[in-house]
Amino acid sequence: MRLEPGAVIEARELAPVIGRLVAVPGRDRLVHLQFRRFAGCPVCNLHLRSIVRRHDEIEAAGIREVVVFHSSPDELREHTADLPFAIIADPGKRLYREFGVEASRRALLHPRVWGTIVRAVGRQTWGIIRRRERGPATFPDGGRYGLPGDFLIGTDGHVIATKYGEHAYDQWSVDELLELAAKTPAVTR
Repeated sequence: MRLEPGAVIEARELAPVIGRLVAVPGRDRLVHLQFRRFAGCPVCNLHLRSIVRRHDEIEAAGIREVVVFHSSPDELREHTADLPFAIIADPGKRLYREFGVEASRRALLHPRVWGTIVRAVGRQTWGIIRRRERGPATFPDGGRYGLPGDFLIGTDGHVIATKYGEHAYDQWSVDELLELAAKTPAVTR
C-alpha cells in the first residue's frame, strides 16, 4: 500500500548503523526518508554522492537525511561509514512494506536506467581498482531489484510529498528536494 501526501507517520526512533537514534518524524526539522537498494549498490552510491556533495545545503534548508537499505548493519558499515547522514539497516524490509516501497525487475530493465548503470558500475569499478571502494555482495540481502522511494515528512508526522521510483535511478534530485522543502508551510517544519 503506497502512502500519499497527507498521511500521518507514526512517531518512532530508528537505529542507524553508526551513531545515535534518529527520530522520524524529526522534532525540529523535516525528514527526507529515502529507500535505496542494497549495500554497495553502484546506482545508489552514485545518487548518494550527489546528496553528500550538497549535504550542507540540505541541512541549511532544515532537512535531515535518513537513508534506508535492505542490507544487514555489518554489510552497510563497510560501505557507508563515511556518509554524513543516518543509514538504517532494514534487511527484513519491514519499513519498505510499511511505506509501500517495492521491488521489481524493471528496476534494472527500464531503458532509462541503462546509461546510469554503465556510468555507476564504471565509477565503482575504478574505485575498487584504486582500493577506495568495495564491491557489493554477489547475492545482496533483499535481492537486486529494489525500487527507490522518497518521502518528505514534516515535524508533525504528515507526509508532505512522496516519490515511488519506476527504475533504480528514479528519485528526487537535490534541487527537487530543496524545492519541496521551500514550499512546505512553517507549521509542518
